[in-house]
Amino acid sequence: MNRLTKMARRAIHQLLLRRLHSQSAPSALASVVTNKDQEGVGSTGMKSLRALALLGPGVTGLLGFTTIASADEAEHGLPPPNYPWPHSGILSSYDHASDRFPQPYPNEQAARFANGGAYPPDLSLITKARHNGQNYAFALLTGYCDPPAGISIREGLHYNPYFPGGAIAMPKMLNDGALEYEDGTPATESQMGKDVVTFLAWAAEPLAAKPEMEERKLMGFKWIFVLSLALLHAAYYRRLRWSVLKSRKLVLDVVY
Repeated sequence: MNRLTKMARRAIHQLLLRRLHSQSAPSALASVVTNKDQEGVGSTGMKSLRALALLGPGVTGLLGFTTIASADEAEHGLPPPNYPWPHSGILSSYDHASDRFPQPYPNEQAARFANGGAYPPDLSLITKARHNGQNYAFALLTGYCDPPAGISIREGLHYNPYFPGGAIAMPKMLNDGALEYEDGTPATESQMGKDVVTFLAWAAEPLAAKPEMEERKLMGFKWIFVLSLALLHAAYYRRLRWSVLKSRKLVLDVVY
């Protein structure tokens, strides 16, 4: 940003020097140009300087905004797309018939050994702790790919454009055919990611052991129904009370 500002100032300064140099030219050249032409050239030069003065900060601001947007994307990761989650509807719910998730590691030592000495964090609130949490978690689980040209990832890290910075220590956990569904559902990467994120969203709900979300949605539906009845009653009462005044006619008895 500072470099672009200095370049713009330097260009304006050079134009001013050229303008002063042209004004101090020999008198023979000045005698060829009439007064009217001098005024036209002077006004044209001033207009050019004014346009450059106005255009310089605009171009500098546009380039600075592009640089900030690129830096923000690199710092916070690629924005995840929005997916149509089946439990996000007004009257939709979770599938409470899911199997229990077993513990991935028998103890803390095994967990640290499998993750390079780092103890895996508690992800039960990850869908609430991250912006656009469900979409972010799904995009992160299914977004592993090879780094593009010009980007190098050091050993022990993996490239994921949805992770802030693009380099994540967690390896890719989902692969097609990694497990077998009892009902014959294809064990694709996206299907497993959907199941994992749905479970994390259910675990992040308050009082997850109880159907709290279903009770909240049902209570909201009841309140909407009751308020709709109250609105109809208020509209009918208003029409009943004001119908006499709206339907009456005023007769003016004019006395001559």
